[in-house]
Amino acid sequence: MNPLETLKELSSQMSFEGDGEPPFDTLRRNTSRASSLPRLSSPPPALRLNSGQACFSPKEKDQAFVHPAQLPNGHKILLLKTLLSSACERDCFYCPFRAGRDFRRATFKPDEFADLFIKMNLGGLAEGVFLSSGLAGGGVRTQDKLLDTAELLRKKYQYRGYLHLKIMPGAEKDQVYRAMQLANRVSVNLEAPNTERLAKLAPHKIFIEELLQPLKWVEEIRRSEPAYKFWKGRWPSTVTQFVAGGSDESDLELLTITNWLNKNVRLKRAYFSAFHPIRDTPLENKPAVDPMREHRLYQASFLLRDYGFDLEDLPFTNESNLPLHADPKQAWAEMNLIDQPIELNRAEKRELIKIPGIGIKGAEAILNARRMKRLRDLSSLKKLGIIAERAAPYILLDGRKAITQMKLF
Repeated sequence: MNPLETLKELSSQMSFEGDGEPPFDTLRRNTSRASSLPRLSSPPPALRLNSGQACFSPKEKDQAFVHPAQLPNGHKILLLKTLLSSACERDCFYCPFRAGRDFRRATFKPDEFADLFIKMNLGGLAEGVFLSSGLAGGGVRTQDKLLDTAELLRKKYQYRGYLHLKIMPGAEKDQVYRAMQLANRVSVNLEAPNTERLAKLAPHKIFIEELLQPLKWVEEIRRSEPAYKFWKGRWPSTVTQFVAGGSDESDLELLTITNWLNKNVRLKRAYFSAFHPIRDTPLENKPAVDPMREHRLYQASFLLRDYGFDLEDLPFTNESNLPLHADPKQAWAEMNLIDQPIELNRAEKRELIKIPGIGIKGAEAILNARRMKRLRDLSSLKKLGIIAERAAPYILLDGRKAITQMKLF
């Protein structure tokens, strides 16, 4: 295979890997839009290699899988998500790359991938890279190949852009340290919330020793080593991902481990990928999970991470799941604020951000506006960028319930 064909093979199933912020974060944007998170937009024109240089070829579309992503700082980036190799010795029940599955495998050598990505980068096709791999020859050997690739990008090609490196199951602590020196972000996919659930998805992965331990090492290294020793003088962020519904786990289980990771290893964020069956895998007949479940898990995880909510605040059903029909923030407000609305002219930030329609920036805008004058009507909230109609049932303005216009339809 030529390099582009290899890239197509290795990137074809990478849309399930999370990076960046989901495009529709209903909590951050203060919107009630309830849409499943999009996986891909139309890919940009693919790369053509010509005399060692990169150029665009409209006739070769859909060959390079570059994903639009929004990083935590708000910067938008074209991100190449791919594997170094799709050869894998593990037999995870849900995975398209599992050992024994009948499909064509592909592999890049570190120097081949580094050369191809730099040409894509110089050609304007990809601004950043997310690099993972199937596990072949053990976690240590596979991690060495990922590190060799990162070393080439950073040192030989002087690439200074965004790099997300996957930490392989079985990687050693020294390898985790080196990955932290080379990458902007490192990640370990837990896939399931605990040992029992992981056994239903990946029977030969070890939850604590292989998956959770590297996340703990990252935090130990951050606590013991100064930031200047790492890429651009900053510690890399860490993320993980779960296969939502793949092991019949509850939302409470997923959010309990997410909350623990937020507090104990400074996880930047958790990604949730709604399970969908892959042909020729042991779970091929398992029903796909409603994408709305993924959406609700994202909303709830942001409430825990950014909005001061506790697990006990979330509106779990008797089955320990989030209701699909209700925004969890809205559901909490219906139970707690309808009879005890919050006075916007006196509330603290931690109270304001729990009100539907008011996000973190909206709360800050309210606090700033109150230094100038009292807030007396919904129009003054709209000028601050607040979705006033959503907030109205749960607030007081100068001691009075807000007056809203009756909806005719």
